[in-house]
Amino acid sequence: MKNSKLIILGSTGSIGTQTLEIVRAHTDSFQVAALSAHSNWKRLAQQINEFKPDIAYIGEPGLLDTLKSQISHSHTKILSGNTSDFEEFIAQSDADTVVNSLVGFSGFRPTLAALSHGKKVALANKESLVVGGALLEPYINEEFDNLIPIDSEHSAILQCLAGEPAKSIKKLIITASGGPFRTWPLDKLDKVTVKEALNHPNWNMGSKITIDSATMMNKGLEVIEAHWLFQLPVASIETVVHPQSIIHSMVVFTDGSIKSQMGLPDMRLPIQYALSYPDRWPLCSKEIDWSVPLDLSFEPVDYERFPCFKLAIEALDSSVYGPTIMNAANEVAVERFLKEEIPYIRISDIVADCMAHISSTDSLSIESLEAVDQEARVYARHL
Repeated sequence: MKNSKLIILGSTGSIGTQTLEIVRAHTDSFQVAALSAHSNWKRLAQQINEFKPDIAYIGEPGLLDTLKSQISHSHTKILSGNTSDFEEFIAQSDADTVVNSLVGFSGFRPTLAALSHGKKVALANKESLVVGGALLEPYINEEFDNLIPIDSEHSAILQCLAGEPAKSIKKLIITASGGPFRTWPLDKLDKVTVKEALNHPNWNMGSKITIDSATMMNKGLEVIEAHWLFQLPVASIETVVHPQSIIHSMVVFTDGSIKSQMGLPDMRLPIQYALSYPDRWPLCSKEIDWSVPLDLSFEPVDYERFPCFKLAIEALDSSVYGPTIMNAANEVAVERFLKEEIPYIRISDIVADCMAHISSTDSLSIESLEAVDQEARVYARHL
């Protein structure tokens, strides 16, 4: 096993904490060079004291002194506020791998900074590809030695493609659990509470991605992500609802054969695979019990129940800025729902309104993406 220096962005969230579980299990293979969090100073302080990174970043400047007061050593330099300083560290650090588990479009610049300075990115921040796929495309290759996915669905596809030439792919099939409202009567969706929406039947994730799973916006984002990662048209990427979340995705080949990757829901598997790729390491995880009956079922996506999924697919076809507008509107709408400012069913309405009213003819660049992103956010907040 090679020794790898890691920068973990979003270290206090679900993906970040599970990444550190992998590090604990393979201390001979990993060294933590940097950690970052938005506001969870208690957990970040514990991580700093345990792993003693060279640098740590807390997004909320008002928490800097509180965080510093909890650190038991002087090895770690702690920054806050100015993200450009931390991005500069990412660029100049001798760390070879960046685990990006930031939430939303805020993860795009760190992804680009890391890739442009020759670092491998293990990507859980799907918005990087959703919004900036065209700018990240030069760093994507069939060897996945620059950009490698952490999402369970894309990891599953990558595992199915091992040893297979790209020309043999006919179609990708991305599975979706259907979330907590797959069987709810449609006329009751306007009564959905935040607590009910956060109660995912299979996965334990952060609040934003859990709401995206309930609306199936998450699956739309994953289709766009797969389009860029595997260089296939959206017409060759199909989504099916698979409530058991045992089959994480499938690949259909030109001869009609289908490969799937299966396993009980456990995000540590795709995280570790991204870090060990192309090798496969042991992982202490629960296995399927084949001594009892196991039902695996599949059903088509219900577009009336999940309008956000359809909006995401339409966004990719609308314009180069379509996914940016869609993503920004969704981030704002989900935030407003979590704050109980809008009902659940208004999430898709806000996304649709933004996509209908926001546009841009500017040449594609980081700056133009950020300008369109901000315009869509302002519009979505005032709807």
